[in-house]
Parts: sequence; structure tokens; C-alpha cells
Amino acid sequence: MDFEPPFQGTCKTLLQNATHYHDKLSDVDECELPVIDLNNLNFGHTEREKCVSEVAQAARQWGFFQVVNHGVSQEVVNNMQYEQKRLFRQPFPKKVENNLLNLSANSYRWGNPEATCLKQFSWSEAFHISTTEIPTMRTEHKSLRSTIEAFVKNVSDLAKSLAEILAQPLESNPFISKRTVRQEQDQVGGLEIYKDGRWLGVKPNPEALIVNIGDFFEALSNGIYKSIKHRVVTSQKVERFSVAYFYCPSYDAVIKSCGKPALYRQFTLREYKQQTQIDVREIGEKVGLSRFLL
Repeated sequence: MDFEPPFQGTCKTLLQNATHYHDKLSDVDECELPVIDLNNLNFGHTEREKCVSEVAQAARQWGFFQVVNHGVSQEVVNNMQYEQKRLFRQPFPKKVENNLLNLSANSYRWGNPEATCLKQFSWSEAFHISTTEIPTMRTEHKSLRSTIEAFVKNVSDLAKSLAEILAQPLESNPFISKRTVRQEQDQVGGLEIYKDGRWLGVKPNPEALIVNIGDFFEALSNGIYKSIKHRVVTSQKVERFSVAYFYCPSYDAVIKSCGKPALYRQFTLREYKQQTQIDVREIGEKVGLSRFLL
């Protein structure tokens, strides 16, 4: 199909043992992430405090959790899924060679050219779109642009609310965190997390959005909240779509652990991204927060 990246052709050597490796990846137990009903925030003091406690506990024990009654309408989610599929059905040469959406360079990415072994290979394609670039998208994509704007508005409000909740036990500034709110293609699954020394497949929940604490909140909380390793395993039979919203600080905001003695040195988003780029280029994968341990 002309819209698919040429994985087989460009990564032939790495993919020679793909079937065996896929079988190994598929041999994992399934788990259910904590599900938190955010509607309880709208009730009395007792219900609200219980909900805040559930969020903090999930962040401490899992690093991932699911939220329902989150305020993001199903219409917004459905529209985003529809526009996303239309975008990825564009011919591959158009996606990779032309500035399809009038975004910055390298906004469209596929595979992992730095991969040196199969476990580093990324069987995926993605558009990375900064919220500041959404208004600059070409007029012929106005339906996609308006859909992304609506999705971002809804999900950013949710992310801000969750950041404020998580900051309460830390007595910290909630606006210097990084978290991912992810809408998954619920019937496919594929998300796996590494917990208690083993990989676990996350059972899809069609009613929920998935929240990932991320490295910055672990550093900010001085290790109280957990940023855990995760991956997505592709299906050999069906495509998988997801939309991730990253709630990040400015490039020069200082990430500083709230406790003493601090586990991590101070760093900025700019430093973090630069280190990640170096790691991916030199060893083929992201190392993450451990680079900033004291």
C-alpha cells in the first residue's frame, strides 16, 4: 500500500528474526491499570479527597492509570480518530518528502534509523505536532486543524487538573511537570508496562484515557511518583492508532526534586531532550531519567 513506510525494504537485516522476537514479546500476562472516576472531584470534601488519594496512590505504585468521566467528550475523541486515520492514509512520499502540514522539520517520523538491534526498532510512524504550530497548518487541512485544536483544549484542561492534584501532596508547583495523556485504539491494545521485574500487557478500556506520569514528575516528586518503562507491541493482523498529549514545561524551566536529599540533579527540558537525542543516536534508545541521578 502506498501509504505505508518501507519498513521491510530499509530494515531488512533487523527484521530477519522478527517473527521469533514478536512471539517472545507476546508472551506476557495481562493487567488492569487503576481506573479513577474523576467525577468524584465534583462531590463533597470526602469524595474529592478520596479521588485525590487514588490518583496519588496510582502514581506511586503504577506510574500509569486510567481516568473515566474525564471531561473529554466522545465526539472529540471520535473526530480525532477519524482525522488521524485520514492523515496517515496519505501516500508515504507525500508524508516524508513534502511539508504536508506546514510544520517544522522532522515533524513526521517513522522507524528508528539509529536502531542497531531488533529491540530498538520502532515499527511505527508518527506526527509530532507542537501546540504552537497548530495555527500554521495549511488551510487544506482545516478540518484536521480544528479537530486537533478541540482535542488539545479538552485534554490540556484535563492534564492541568491532574497536575494540580498530583502536586497537592508534594506542595510543589504543578506547572513544571511532564505527563502524557493518551487516547488508545481500545479494541487493539498493545501497550505494555514493566512492573515488578516483568512486562505486563495493559487490558484496553474503551471508556478511559490513559495517564502516564513520566520522568519529570518522578524527578519533581523525588522518586515518590514512578515513571516506569513501557512499550507498545504491534499487531501482525491489525493497525493500531493512538494520540498522545504531552503536558510539558517550557524548555528552560528548572526541574528540581522537592525532597531532601535529592535523588536527581536539577535539569531543564532542553537538557533532557538533548540528552535523549544523544542516547538515541549513540545507543539506539532512550535512557531517560537515570542520566540525571546524583
